[in-house]
Amino acid sequence: MAFDIEMIKGVYTKMADRVDKAREIVGKPLTLSEKILYSHLWDGTPTKAFARGKDYVDFAPDRIACQDATAQMALLQFMQAGKTKVAVPTTVHCDHLIQAKEGAATDLKHANNVSSEVFNFLESVSNKYGIGFWKPGAGIIHQVVLENYAFPGGMMIGTDSHTVNAGGLGMVAIGVGGADAVDVMAGMAWELKFPKLIGVRLTGKLSGWTAPKDVILKVAEILTVKGGTGAIVEYFGPGATSMSCTGKGTICNMGAEIGATTSTFGYDESMERYLRATDREDVADAANQVKEHLTADAEVYANPEQYFDQVIDINLSELGPLLNGPFTPDLSTTVGKAMTEKATANEWPLKVEWGLIGSCTNSSYEDLSRASSIAQQALDKGLKMKAELGINPGSEQVRFTAERDGILGIFENLDAKIFTNACGPCIGQWARYSDPKNAPKNSIVHSFNRNFAKRADGNPNTHAFVASPELTAAIAVAGRLDFNPLTDKLINEDGQEVMFDEPTGWELPPKGFAVDDNGYLAPEADGSHVQVSVKGDSERLQLLTPFTPLGNSITGAKLLIKAYGKCTTDHISMAGPWLRFRGHLDNIANNTLIGAVNAFGQKTNFVKNQLTGEYGGVPDTARAYKAAGVKSIVVGDHNYGEGSSREHAAMQPRHLGVAAVIVKSFARIHETNLKKQGMLGLTFANESDYDVIQENDTFNFIDLNEFAPGKQLTLEAIHEDGSKDLIKLNHTYNDSQIEWYQEGSALNLIKKQNA
Repeated sequence: MAFDIEMIKGVYTKMADRVDKAREIVGKPLTLSEKILYSHLWDGTPTKAFARGKDYVDFAPDRIACQDATAQMALLQFMQAGKTKVAVPTTVHCDHLIQAKEGAATDLKHANNVSSEVFNFLESVSNKYGIGFWKPGAGIIHQVVLENYAFPGGMMIGTDSHTVNAGGLGMVAIGVGGADAVDVMAGMAWELKFPKLIGVRLTGKLSGWTAPKDVILKVAEILTVKGGTGAIVEYFGPGATSMSCTGKGTICNMGAEIGATTSTFGYDESMERYLRATDREDVADAANQVKEHLTADAEVYANPEQYFDQVIDINLSELGPLLNGPFTPDLSTTVGKAMTEKATANEWPLKVEWGLIGSCTNSSYEDLSRASSIAQQALDKGLKMKAELGINPGSEQVRFTAERDGILGIFENLDAKIFTNACGPCIGQWARYSDPKNAPKNSIVHSFNRNFAKRADGNPNTHAFVASPELTAAIAVAGRLDFNPLTDKLINEDGQEVMFDEPTGWELPPKGFAVDDNGYLAPEADGSHVQVSVKGDSERLQLLTPFTPLGNSITGAKLLIKAYGKCTTDHISMAGPWLRFRGHLDNIANNTLIGAVNAFGQKTNFVKNQLTGEYGGVPDTARAYKAAGVKSIVVGDHNYGEGSSREHAAMQPRHLGVAAVIVKSFARIHETNLKKQGMLGLTFANESDYDVIQENDTFNFIDLNEFAPGKQLTLEAIHEDGSKDLIKLNHTYNDSQIEWYQEGSALNLIKKQNA
């Protein structure tokens, strides 16, 4: 039986009336996304139509999911909210703090040794406040959610950008910062700008080497890493219904890489099959009672141009396998000749050193089975691995079932390393090098979602390419980036030319899923007696001190850094070895913006301290300004804060005295995170004013006392020679968000209201 089945039935009970009312108010047929949004309004039954991309709306999500790296800060904040129990079903999943090195058993034991303090903290907080806890090794959060908690027509938020994975089971699931999650845990509304809608019509059918992964790789090519910003992507058409549920999850998962608010699919038979296979017959039966409300109205899919803000057409029958990368997930290349030409022209290493299969994006039973069919062919055809191969199963249920069915054994016969059921290399938790900064130039191929520089192994010279699991396996066998399994032959150990046959696999395990211990710990019904302690001298955990309001007069501020080019949350707050400090704000603040390229000098972690005239690291310079009582600002380029939902990228600059982040454009989650922490997240009204900012500038906000929705702010930039420029700045703050700013943070306001 499903978790929280009564909650799910409650959602379905209210859905029909709310959808009917929304259709009446909007005055036209509804997309699936609109049905879910309008049926989850904080105020209940819809009373007005909302303007897409304009209106801020209060929602009531059904549940929350947190991974261990972000859960630390989220729960440290929740402990300050004055509540005895979370207001909605919530789970914590320990998947980020497990480093891949030797193999599953050794790596998990090591993680439990070095991170026991954090795991014990998360387990005790979960037990105290009514939160479901998934132990280290239980699985990757998004695969576990898909197997246990996701349900068609539901709304979920999670403290990880790939929460969107649950769209594969027909949810509107959205990645948020921890402060957003704390609002909902505390029983408050969750605010979101009503999204625009992008429709992707899938015709034809996947076959041969083409996989669901190739669909989102193609969409990423079309929309780029920011083309989905502020929008929900809704997939439909015969190509969508012919696809497996976990395949849909893969597509939704990587929607985070195009900046989309989330992605989703309408409820269909593949979702019902998956629900029943994962022991959720009760959810499938309940969904079938309201299935007309769990997909768009028929008129929408018949004439999508009338109902979506943008429509993209992809014929799956014409789509071929793709490789995206390096260094960005939207640089798409067709396998074979096109890759050969592009790699040669750009001097990308053609030799592939590693193939990696897994992560929250592609770690389902179907993914492993299709990849294993290629591995089995390598064994049968006498081929030796030319690259190393690593596997991260998505959950203990997937791992146990795949081992029972001989799938993992096939990989092991090729000397692949089976890593823990955890994120591992996908988030930089990979002990590949002892000195990654000085590691050699090389290429790897993986079935993950992100491939930013240094992302997987800390090596800036690693060229990472994203592909389907089956293509990753084939390229790992061949050891060549330019290998095309559709046309190219390989020489086996007997000197014979052989070719791969098309991959095969199972949508669901023929003998059903099985598991001995799924790793779940239920909380006590009454956790009031549970003690949560944080040692005063801990380097891993630190109780929070409320931020002080920045006030209505910010003058004499100094430039901390003018970031040049791409500046993701990995550049602002790196993962990898820094994950160990995710629960200690002051310690993790020592990595603040050390990956950002300074526009002055084109170096990383090397900025001018205007108080001394000397150059130093970004965190050290920020601390010097803070100690002197001087506020600082950060300036950035387009899509600033792209990538992970980690709120540390907002909390750390705030902790170090940064008052404002001024950029050409923001990634959605990061902009919200800045607002939640009581900072100014602003954009240049004229993008060319980015070029006006000079290294020795001092800044005054001359009309901050008039901070109001829709009203520009004016920044006075005083240059070293005494000349001045007035720069107009836009913002998207509404009245509530301005109140967060006035109180010092959203959490300060929650505490005030609860008091």
